[in-house]
Amino acid sequence: MGPVLHSRPMSRNLVIVESPAKARTIERYLGPDFHVLASYGHVRDLPENPGKGKFGVDIEHDFRPEYVVPEDRRKQIEAIAREAHKADAVWLATDLDREGEAIAWHVAEAAEVPPEKQRRVTFSEITETAIREAFAHPRQIDTDLVDAQQTRRIVDRLVGYTLSPLLSKKVRGGLSAGRVQSVAVRLVVERERAIRSFEAREYWTLSLDLITARGETLTAELARIDGKPAEIGDGAAAEAHAAMLRALRPTVEGLTTRASRRSPAPPFTTSTLQQEASRKLGFSPKRTMSIAQRLYEGVKTDDGQVGLITYMRTDSTALAGQAMAEARTVIQERFGDDYALAKGRVHKTKVRGAQEAHEAVRPTSFGRQPEAVAGSLKPEELRLYRLIWQRALASQMADKRLETTTAELGADRYGLRASATRTLFDGFARVYTEGRDDDAAADEAEGRLPALAEGEITTVDSVTPAQHFTEPPPRFSEATLIKALEEHGIGRPSTYASIISTIIDRGYVRVEARRLVPEAVA
Repeated sequence: MGPVLHSRPMSRNLVIVESPAKARTIERYLGPDFHVLASYGHVRDLPENPGKGKFGVDIEHDFRPEYVVPEDRRKQIEAIAREAHKADAVWLATDLDREGEAIAWHVAEAAEVPPEKQRRVTFSEITETAIREAFAHPRQIDTDLVDAQQTRRIVDRLVGYTLSPLLSKKVRGGLSAGRVQSVAVRLVVERERAIRSFEAREYWTLSLDLITARGETLTAELARIDGKPAEIGDGAAAEAHAAMLRALRPTVEGLTTRASRRSPAPPFTTSTLQQEASRKLGFSPKRTMSIAQRLYEGVKTDDGQVGLITYMRTDSTALAGQAMAEARTVIQERFGDDYALAKGRVHKTKVRGAQEAHEAVRPTSFGRQPEAVAGSLKPEELRLYRLIWQRALASQMADKRLETTTAELGADRYGLRASATRTLFDGFARVYTEGRDDDAAADEAEGRLPALAEGEITTVDSVTPAQHFTEPPPRFSEATLIKALEEHGIGRPSTYASIISTIIDRGYVRVEARRLVPEAVA
């Protein structure tokens, strides 16, 4: 399939982007003086089959890469070179991350675009304001970013082409290794070993239903025995303690009420978007990124071809000031002043080496509410857009306010505790609450304690012993493996989806009940 041409053939400005969809959206804002071509992604790479004992990298001469133009990209390069020769300026409008910078450089090199014609432009959203701002301030290609991408590509090739033949020879034919994928497989295997070696420990808890002097009921848990945390290891001991408690009259010894606040989660990074889409929507990382790409590059709406979200490969949680201001307006109009903040909430990025110049994943306009674009989107696109819109909007809303009341009761050698939490103001939770992983602590159930007073004596209505066993760490889901990779500094936002797809597709790991299980070969 040949490159997509846009605008008039006599245009003196040539614009290069990666995809036809992105080209269609951008062309709305550039006018007839610009001619848009799509490169269809990377136009050069290391050779797939460099020959026996070779890597496509000259390790004797400073690891110089030996790039080739793949057969299916030659028409694109020929078209770009032809149009670049006629143009006064060549605007390299590929993505704003390391990969995009490398694509811009490869295009310029392969098409032999003279340096004086090159104009590098980047933007984090495909909107008229962002496009015009970017084209008003072009720059040169950032060679540091290009060198960083080349270094990663070279290391990937050296690791993969060195270890893969060894694995095929020593373990099984057709196996491969990689700088990142091998570490991901190791994490899954080590977790499986921890699960298999885990020895469960039995323990028991006691729950008491109490009746106050006014006939109201409350539930308390056994918290202490002889002043120490309650530890009951078997059913016989649990029943013995239960029998003693049934005969006692617990007395209220202390009452405390504590106010607390919960702040919203920050807007999405690539990693957290993939994790949350896995938890809440059941999407694989690969599917999430494919849908997000479409939302970023633009969809047909009543207003024409429109980019709905900002660039989806980012590790920053920052929002532009203009976006925070628009979010505040939407919050005030939709939910009232109590839910809005006087000043935008700034979320600190926690990822090591995050590129703070980028923005988080957010809607290009908070005013473009999910229900307003529902008719223009496929069901899966609408679900992901709604998730992104809700998360970003909630990040700029007021805190959720809670109140927790705790009653401490004493009965002979036993200490009991009853507590209840209630919401005073729902704040951001009216729009969005973050999903949780298996090993995350659960929120306390909402409820209220009956009116109690210190010194009040209660009656034990029932005591229920419950048997439990300690549990091994859970198997990784796609979401929790991404989280672990990020915490260990392994891979980049742009690579998480492909890493997981690779280890599944190559048969090292299988998905079972949405969990990652290592195969024997792993």
